[in-house]
Order: sequence, then structure tokens, then C-alpha cells
Amino acid sequence: MSVTSPERPAETTTKRVLLAAPRGYCAGVDRAVVAVEKALETYGTPVYVRKEIVHNKHVVETLRERGAIFVNETDEVPEGARLVFSAHGVSPAVRASAEARSLETIDATCPLVTKVHKEAVRFAKDDYDILLIGHTGHEEVEGTAGEAPEHVQVVNSPDEVDQVVVRDPAKVVWISQTTLSVDETMETVRRLRERFPSLQDPPSDDICYATQNRQVAVKKLAPECDVVIVVGSANSSNSVRLVEVALQSGARASYRVDRKAEIKDEWLEGATTVGVTSGASVPEILVQDVVSHLADHGFGSVEEVRTATEDLMFSLPRELRAGLKAAGEETKRPRREARKELPQV
Repeated sequence: MSVTSPERPAETTTKRVLLAAPRGYCAGVDRAVVAVEKALETYGTPVYVRKEIVHNKHVVETLRERGAIFVNETDEVPEGARLVFSAHGVSPAVRASAEARSLETIDATCPLVTKVHKEAVRFAKDDYDILLIGHTGHEEVEGTAGEAPEHVQVVNSPDEVDQVVVRDPAKVVWISQTTLSVDETMETVRRLRERFPSLQDPPSDDICYATQNRQVAVKKLAPECDVVIVVGSANSSNSVRLVEVALQSGARASYRVDRKAEIKDEWLEGATTVGVTSGASVPEILVQDVVSHLADHGFGSVEEVRTATEDLMFSLPRELRAGLKAAGEETKRPRREARKELPQV
């Protein structure tokens, strides 16, 4: 697809934007955001959310304006109130704390994260040492490790492999955070297998389809780009990884921004091709704002670089479906492409 603004001088058409596809919202993020929206519509305020529902400032600010109250821990929620667990998942200890406070919980954990939780439980039951490849402190890693804390140790990078100690080298398995760099994760696994030849793989790939698809798209466009701009928040692991992937794949420079106002003019100096993509928790409106900003700076041609088409959609959390059914509301929903309707804030 190529779109050139007829109002712009002819010389500006040599500057172009390569727009990655897929980009932006994945099925798990879409489900989590809709869960909060539906909870607010169905039950009214207050609806509490533990941590950020997804790692994106714009989304959190928008939902806060609609009445969602974000908290760090369950003890900040009044007893008996309604609490949504974020897409990143929670540990059994958090669930127990919520139950002890008689909270009405809605579990918006991404089903792909839930799958990793179940793997941790199963391998711990079989008394394996579980090597969780991920980033210490990330909510998803905390939730997964919390399923079997006596069996799980986190491996942050390939450089930490030498520090790993296991009880029985014949009973070791690896699992991973869903939003990692595919290449770095596989390098970590390679080094782990050198140390532990009997290392077992998870039954299926833990890095989610959306993370992989966005990295593949960036790998394809980066070699042609002077600059790659990734739209996403600083605490979004998959957004940060996209910056790294762009640089490793040949882009001269790559920057992460939350919104167009953060783009610096000097980044574009001397550039003729700018790549644009966004993390899996980013609404499309923020990407289009960046594209419009680039058009105002002479990058009037936009070409989409598509490497996959995504049509996966997850059903709403069961607790919310039950509430909607009781209220006589529709429990099924059409996927709102890239959440374009989220307003600017």
C-alpha cells in the first residue's frame, strides 16, 4: 500500500514511512481492556484494577478517566469491592489475598500467560527445577514464579546461565515470559542446554504469537530504514524488545516513544526512510498520530510491510461473562480493530 499526499511538494515524496504489520493490540490486550470497560459499564464505579491492566500509559490514563481505580496490591481495595487482575497474571498468593478480603475478582490474565502458569504447576508437581527465562520484577514473571516458588529460578539473560544451580541436571525444564526477544531467548536456551544436556522444552512455544509476529515484521523493514520508531511505554517489555530487534536487524537508529510529542526533529535529520511499529498494548490511534507527525515533516508516502495477518480473539473472562448474562447483556463482542476508538487524553 502506498499513499502520497497530493498537496505536498514533489520533492518530499522521496521520503517514506514503512509501517509494520502486524503491530499494536494483540488478542490478550484487547480482551483485558474490554474487560475493564465492560465492568465499568455493567457494574459502575468503583472498579479496581491491580497494577496496570496493560503496559501502556495512554490506555491506563483513558481507563482512569472512565472511572477505573488502579492499585498496587489487594490490601488497597476495600473489602467486598470488585477487582480486575491485569493481563500479566497474578500468583496464587495474590488470589488468596483477594479471597481473604472477599473481593469480587475478574481475571483478565491473558490465556497465553495462563498456559505458562499451568506449565509451571505441572513441572513443579513432577519435581523439576524450572528455569524461567524472563525479567526479574516484571509482573508476569512474578505471577508465574509464584505458582511454584520452591522450584522456579529466573534467568534474565544468556549471561546469567553460568550462575544457574540445579538439584538434578537430569530433571530441568525451561519456560519463558511471553514477551521476550525470540533470538535472545533461544540463545539463553542454547547456553542452558550446553550446561544441562537433558534440559526439557515446554510442550509449546511460550513466547506469544503477537510478540513473535511484531518482531518478524520489524526484522523485515529495519534493513531499509534510517530510523525505526517504536510506539510503546517504557515498562512494556515487548515494545522495548522491538527497539533492540530493529537495531540488530540493520536500522541506523531506533527510538521508543509513548506518543508523537516525544519524537525529536534531530532523529529525522538526513533520513529518507522511517520505520514505524508499536508494541502489543498500543492503540492504533497513537500510531496514526506518529504517521501524521512524520507526514508533517515530509514523510508523505506510507507503505505497509505485512508479514502476517492476525485474527485471534479471546472470550471475555468467565466472571464477567456471568455478570453480563445476569444483567441481560451480550457476552460476545466483535473485535474492535486495534482499539481505534480510544480517545486522545
